[in-house]
Amino acid sequence: MINTAMVGLGWWGKHSIESVKDKSEKIKIIGACSKNSDQHSAYLEKNDLIIYQTYEDALKDENIDAVILTTPHTTHTEQIIAAANHNKHVFVEKPMTLTKSDAIMCVKALEDKKLKLGIGFSRRFQPAYIDLLKMISDGEIGDVLHIEGEQSGPSAYKLKEGMWRASKSESPGGAMAARGTHVMDAMISIAGAVEKISCISERRVLDIDLDDTTSMLMKFKSGISGYLGTIYVTADIWRLHVYGSKGYLLMDAETRLIKKTLDNTETIINYPNANIVGLTLEAFADDIEGKAPFPVTTDEAIDCVAAFEAMVKSAENDSNWISVD
Repeated sequence: MINTAMVGLGWWGKHSIESVKDKSEKIKIIGACSKNSDQHSAYLEKNDLIIYQTYEDALKDENIDAVILTTPHTTHTEQIIAAANHNKHVFVEKPMTLTKSDAIMCVKALEDKKLKLGIGFSRRFQPAYIDLLKMISDGEIGDVLHIEGEQSGPSAYKLKEGMWRASKSESPGGAMAARGTHVMDAMISIAGAVEKISCISERRVLDIDLDDTTSMLMKFKSGISGYLGTIYVTADIWRLHVYGSKGYLLMDAETRLIKKTLDNTETIINYPNANIVGLTLEAFADDIEGKAPFPVTTDEAIDCVAAFEAMVKSAENDSNWISVD
């Protein structure tokens, strides 16, 4: 059993706690802290969690094997390096960092101590996505030519001035940090690293100073092309559409997969809901214990941050093509 501390007690931190509480034999969250831990004391006591007043207190606890970071994106680099200095494994919500140089620094800090890194790309654990990857690997749609994807939803309407997610410094590219980066990770897992990006990101309807409509074209180093859209003020949608030389695969929802071949034969598979957040945390525990590697490699984690950074630069430069260095 891997013992962890939750760092950050917003709605996602609490959702992550509940995804494994009394459900997992692999990972246990035994304590938590936030910017103001006492504010959450009733919740922590109800869930039998140790209340750490500071992040440093959690890192000093010898009973803690790893930390789970559900904190503002701009704090991740400092927090990951601090964890490495205290010999703690790190699970961090996406994006890991906002720049490639910081991502490389974080990975090196952990690798130098032989510590593990987990990233909150929970869509990797959707059964439909796992089957999609296997079908691609088995050649069922031939050579992959192009990928399109979208993850959008109305959550920006809940944001207010002063919330950290409502800040452009924390959420460049609108919904990319909260939603679209899941699609970017899925694309990279299929097509490899991105070579260049052209992005448009604008504020169309929000009252707060945050983009709500973001879209981009990509070329991957493998030669595959891609499109990604993420809208912060529309109805919920997940779509991952992989076009091949023998047909296509389409996740038109997180639990639905469509395969269509050149003769127009269409196969539709519906999947039950899965506890993907809990599965992601358990995969992190498995990696720590040497049972199985975490499915997001450190190279893929860095590639995703590099693409994110290039997307932001492109949007700031009127959608000029930006190479991913």
